[in-house]
Amino acid sequence: MSAYTERSQGSPWADFLSEQAQVLSIAFFFLLCVVYFAATTDTFLTLGNLLNVIRQAAPILIVAVAMTFVIITGGIDLSVGSQVALVNAVAAIVLSAGLPWPMAVVAMLCFGALIGLGQGWFVAYQGIPAFIVTLAGLSMLRGVALYLTQGYSIPIQGVPGFFALGRGQLLGIPLPALIAIAVAILGYVVITATRYGRQVVAVGSNMEAARRVGMPARWTIASVYVVSGVASALAGLLIAARLGSGSSNAAVGFELQVIAAVVLGGTSLMGGRGTIVGTILGALTIAVIGNGLILMHISPFFTQIVTGAIILIAIWLNTRIFTANFRFGFGKGK
Repeated sequence: MSAYTERSQGSPWADFLSEQAQVLSIAFFFLLCVVYFAATTDTFLTLGNLLNVIRQAAPILIVAVAMTFVIITGGIDLSVGSQVALVNAVAAIVLSAGLPWPMAVVAMLCFGALIGLGQGWFVAYQGIPAFIVTLAGLSMLRGVALYLTQGYSIPIQGVPGFFALGRGQLLGIPLPALIAIAVAILGYVVITATRYGRQVVAVGSNMEAARRVGMPARWTIASVYVVSGVASALAGLLIAARLGSGSSNAAVGFELQVIAAVVLGGTSLMGGRGTIVGTILGALTIAVIGNGLILMHISPFFTQIVTGAIILIAIWLNTRIFTANFRFGFGKGK
């Protein structure tokens, strides 16, 4: 009897634990972080600080949900931080020029989609590796933002409706957090219960096989970068609304936090497997660690060290689990 057959005959509870191992592990790690910072600081569990954590986590979570789709297809988007900065700066410029804020929001979301479509076209239709395309985007988009602002912060004034997107509350919950929750729910439904979600997973598992059964494999790959661009634009708008200004220096290192959240949540960098629930927990964990270190009066620069270490460990564990599953779950029979 093969190892796969033996595993398939296990108890439902054992099968559930096996399938959800990575989500359960990040949930445990998240709770461990919460308990640790609650025990070592006096203000971590205060309502004001918790609301601040979820408000600051909102942009990371929004883009991380989109990044989950990208990584499931076997790609990656290193340019999300620069996209956030560019939209942040352009939004401030157009609002300062007098464009009504609802039109500015729609225009920036379309702008983000256009950026994503351009990058997706190079990846899907020109065969250039996503790492190279988005690495170039990281540099070029940040450069455009610097050119437009000349390195200065651009204040936004006289648009209270726009400011509400980043500072407002509904039933005591920050509006950015509610927007992020809505995005996460939408992402979960799409990846688990729609044809498009099944196509994303299929293309990530085996692009050639997906193409042969009639799936629009190339367009599916290009589309996830459009999703990433829209999510980055939304994050840039929320940051501009919260700070009341636009800056080309916004979201420096943002892409590392987003990628860390996704891989920490269990999405495979090899493609074909991912979970929105894990991504949510990963984003919250990154936000909690950053907030907790600050409350402990540890240098904020140390957060970058922790984030880098998390990415390395998560990828290492991700690869080990994938290899173990391949050998013992899908290996050859006797």
